[in-house]
Amino acid sequence: MSVAFGTAASGQFVARVGDRIVAVPSYPSLDDLLASPRAAWQQTIDELESLEPIDATELRLPFEVGDYVDFYSSLEHATFFGKLLRPEVDPLLPNWRRMPVGYHGRSSTVVVSGTRVKRPLGQTPEFGPTRALDIEVELGFVIGGPPNALGQPIAIEDAAERIFGVVLLNDWSARDIQRFESQPLGPFLAKAFATSISPWVVPIDSLEHVRVLGPRQDPEPLPYLADGGDWNFDIELAVELNGEPITRTNSRGLYWSAAQQLAHLASGGAVVRPGDLLGTGTISGGMPENGGSLMEMGRPFLDDGDEVVIRGRAGAFDLGAVSGTIAQAA
Repeated sequence: MSVAFGTAASGQFVARVGDRIVAVPSYPSLDDLLASPRAAWQQTIDELESLEPIDATELRLPFEVGDYVDFYSSLEHATFFGKLLRPEVDPLLPNWRRMPVGYHGRSSTVVVSGTRVKRPLGQTPEFGPTRALDIEVELGFVIGGPPNALGQPIAIEDAAERIFGVVLLNDWSARDIQRFESQPLGPFLAKAFATSISPWVVPIDSLEHVRVLGPRQDPEPLPYLADGGDWNFDIELAVELNGEPITRTNSRGLYWSAAQQLAHLASGGAVVRPGDLLGTGTISGGMPENGGSLMEMGRPFLDDGDEVVIRGRAGAFDLGAVSGTIAQAA
């Protein structure tokens, strides 16, 4: 059954079942469902089939975001930016093929689709509004289940017990600020001002029909990242800029899967809690027509007033959209 969970503007916990929106009777909020074990997730889905529809068209942030980590999982995207930043050497640093590379973001600036995005300020090295505001087409994997203990890894074969579902995600990026500030510790203010997610969280169980094997990894991952099963998903992603279609890409080819991201994140002892959000990083196909950022498409950066909409589809199942309009800098 194709299901997605959200939170109405009133705070009511709701689900989208096909074309109907229903109230979820078993839990007061999606936060409470995320904190429950996996068996409760499927039981809740099974209860939705016979419920009467309600009117809940306006939605807010679907869950309280805990920690937010953004990864760098697309080989095509990493190669493009590596060539741009290091044209004289191998575009991929030695660690990229050995582990999922990522950075900790700011959960306080994760916002629901439709929220206006204020143009950020930063050093380039002059201080002022970014002149290079870009998008990043991503998926976000939402964590559920009881948290692991401090210092206790999460085995990759247990990923299904902890990865609840998926949202569409746009990790807005100020490229000029990013270029100046990233050495040596990586992005900071360039990605700390807004990350937009869709209002609907699609459970992994509703994506079984588009689950696929990821690409062959070379060198073979270390044992804690190996044998995680088929954790890639054939999800079509389409982007519109001011109503004009500008790119189409697909998440099925991501080099590092969500299960590997989760296992790596917890391998050093980090506590992973319900409501944590793992971004895939930009999803690209390697060509301008299927790039996941404006830079890869060879398009100009965003102007004030521009609206970006990312839509997702898993076969016949509509995952919804995530949108944002650029507002003038403070």
